[in-house]
Amino acid sequence: MRPLAPLALTLLLTACGDGEPLSPPDARLPDGGRYRGEVVNGLLQGAGRIDYPNGSWYAGGFLNGQWHGQGEWHGSNGEVYVGQFEQGLFEGQGRLKTADSTYQGGFKLGRREGEGTLKEAGQSYRGQFKADQYSGAGHLELEDGSQYQGLFAHGKPNGEGVRSDASGNQFSGRFVNGQLEGSGTFNSAEGDQYIGEFHDNRLEGRGRYENADGDVWIGHFEDGSLSGKGELFASDGSHYKGDFRDWRFSGYGRLQLADGSVYVGGFENDTYQGKGRLTLPDGQVESGHWINGQRVRDDQGRPLSDPLELALLNQGSLLEQALKQVPHSTAAVELYSLVLAGDGKQSVFLREADYVSSMLKSRFGAVGQITLANHRDHIADRTMATRENLTRAASTLAERTGPEDLIFIYLTSHGSETHELVLDQPRLQLADLPANELATALAPLKGRDKIIVISACYSGGYIDSLKDDKTLIMTAARADRVSFGCSEEADFTYFGDALFAQALNQTDDLQNAFALARTQVALRENNEGFEPSEPQIWAPKGVLAHWQRLRQQQARKALQSDEKTTEQAKSASSH
Repeated sequence: MRPLAPLALTLLLTACGDGEPLSPPDARLPDGGRYRGEVVNGLLQGAGRIDYPNGSWYAGGFLNGQWHGQGEWHGSNGEVYVGQFEQGLFEGQGRLKTADSTYQGGFKLGRREGEGTLKEAGQSYRGQFKADQYSGAGHLELEDGSQYQGLFAHGKPNGEGVRSDASGNQFSGRFVNGQLEGSGTFNSAEGDQYIGEFHDNRLEGRGRYENADGDVWIGHFEDGSLSGKGELFASDGSHYKGDFRDWRFSGYGRLQLADGSVYVGGFENDTYQGKGRLTLPDGQVESGHWINGQRVRDDQGRPLSDPLELALLNQGSLLEQALKQVPHSTAAVELYSLVLAGDGKQSVFLREADYVSSMLKSRFGAVGQITLANHRDHIADRTMATRENLTRAASTLAERTGPEDLIFIYLTSHGSETHELVLDQPRLQLADLPANELATALAPLKGRDKIIVISACYSGGYIDSLKDDKTLIMTAARADRVSFGCSEEADFTYFGDALFAQALNQTDDLQNAFALARTQVALRENNEGFEPSEPQIWAPKGVLAHWQRLRQQQARKALQSDEKTTEQAKSASSH
């Protein structure tokens, strides 16, 4: 075994890896370090290695006793640097890894400088450095998904650049200490755009803001909102010029509406307030004192009757007239309808309700119809959508119909996460309609086959309270999902458009119509980047069969009418 000893010792010395070699040092340094390598005239020269008492070590080139050239440094704190050295400091290109960061790039006098990439604390920076800080052109990505690309100074965005947040909103312009200052541009993820002045990253000063719908605000902005003198060019054709406060008409201004009417005077929170003059499209002028959008005194200061009070006095007769027009059932299968538009602040619900009522009459032959609708401009001439009116309408339908008839009920409004249908008439405090109370209001119709369609957010939450073997139910959304399309200028909600304006004009089959509508809604939501609403259906076979009998009977009547018309035409021609 004796001849193998030198070989074994060689293997032991070379197998130590990054640890300190076992061979004796060529020099001991004043700081306790042990050096192995070339020593020329008492100075460390060429390639070598120093191991320090605390476990740190350096291996690489030396020049005149200092680290120089290509080398590798391992600190006792876990820091590792591989790259170029000069006069004992990181200099040139290298890679530095610490406990919480990694840097690859240029160094000068031991600090990051020049081009490089740094990853630390969940963020990543690629660009120029100076004295260990971001400086010059660079790109910074943060852990939350936000990022900035542009010029930096002293470690912060300074100069021209573009910053975007995790939601996709984007700011571009000149940054000072990380904040957008002076002229710049804001683009929201939804398609809004602002071009104008900024301060501390907020809209501040003169600017122009346009939303995705095409509404344009121009004027003076303060702390992120339009406040002071400004103009609004609305997508519906209306135009306002005057005072704003927090985006709203407040102060003195001139408003020209899309219908041609013009109001000049005081405003508060977007409504007429104070002294003002309204010129209607037909030239009629209403001037005087206004409170909350209503003229309460004429231009001579005389008090006027409140239109709301007059309209409320008329509501009883409107309901009575609507119920009186519902005919009694005949021996044939007939279709009756009850349509409700709940939220009177937005016109889309009234437009949709009127379209559905008209379609049920013209396409599906509804003979008895009741429409309850809230709208800010129609309290005097439309029967209001209230819980009491809904209950009375259901009772009337129960009295006038027979078991052979079908009832179609459509409800369109906003809906809440707690499954309450919004009933809202401006200037009145109407109670919303929870799912269980909707079931109670419709209880008189329990013995009738019926179809209930609800277009509202979270409307799937109504199914459990309403479903039975005589009630087919369609909803615009799942119980925990919102639906879309509730905007002032729209003619339909997404679901209302897909079901009534499209699907039911293609097929008489309710299940097929629902499937077509659900597909159409999903495509539209996907194209617009919305979370799927996932419309729901409960479809008892008995109600589906009843609907088919109704449609078959109507088809036979139509055929008989055509044959009769043909015979009359022949008879007339023979004479």
